[in-house]
Amino acid sequence: MLFSCPLQNLGQFWDSGAAVRPGTRTQPPHEAQMAAFEKRGQYWRVKIRRKGYPEQTRSFDLKSQAEAWARSIENEMDKGTFVDRTETEKNTLADLINRYLKEVTPLKRGKDPEASRLKALSQRPLAALKMSALSSKHIAQYRDERLKEVSAGTINKELNHLAHVIETGRREWGIQLSENPVRMVRRPAAPKARDRRFREGEEAQLRLACEDARNPFLLPVIELAIETGMRQGEIIGLLWQHVDLAGRVAHLPLTKNGEARSVPLSRKAGAVLAALRPSEETKSGPVFPGLTTECPRRSKSEPPCRSNIEPGLV
Repeated sequence: MLFSCPLQNLGQFWDSGAAVRPGTRTQPPHEAQMAAFEKRGQYWRVKIRRKGYPEQTRSFDLKSQAEAWARSIENEMDKGTFVDRTETEKNTLADLINRYLKEVTPLKRGKDPEASRLKALSQRPLAALKMSALSSKHIAQYRDERLKEVSAGTINKELNHLAHVIETGRREWGIQLSENPVRMVRRPAAPKARDRRFREGEEAQLRLACEDARNPFLLPVIELAIETGMRQGEIIGLLWQHVDLAGRVAHLPLTKNGEARSVPLSRKAGAVLAALRPSEETKSGPVFPGLTTECPRRSKSEPPCRSNIEPGLV
């Protein structure tokens, strides 16, 4: 049947959109939002714009690769299962570590040793990987290579730092990973707790070595450790307002396990602290000004401080 329309209604017919004007191209829904491909030098760049979704852009060596990626993203958008991977594909592990160093590490009590480890980690080849490419296989390879250089305890500390960096990225910075790759790998067996005690002549030998060290605080730190059993960080972080020389007690308001405790001071420990106090009027401030947890470690590697004491004690 031929279509007929009164001439006087022809204008209304065209305006209603019931017919297609000559020269007008029809398009399916969403075509204005379909992927756009562009040749840029040796690469093909694809850009996807879809209402209600963040713009997606990525470059490929081949146009076929770009088309396949675009189809997968558009299919996810159509199904409502799309997850924005922009941050995951843009950032390397080093980028996450550096952001963590700026935003998270400064808020921690143990910021100095953590910063030292994370800075070293950010320079390793592992850190150059994009987060989208990072897998448990890479973490396991890193673990095995590092075990040739350092102890199991050291590598476990490094893996703990990496796990928290990546977890922070997943929870707060838009890093889309189904699992934390560090938490998927096997950890090396932790070393046994140290139970070494001084053998005959070792304590005197250690004291002599510390007296020759360039850091004048090394000997009193060692002496306080021997007399009180305090942790290194507790000794170095000791404040005069928490030291009662008359009552021979040191108060630690915040320890490694998060609880406060008071440490009795022997006569020798009290004498060591009394010798360190600048004056009778000193009531506040650090007992060891300028000293960090890294200083004793560096001092132990100085030639004057290398004693013949067997490993396991210091």
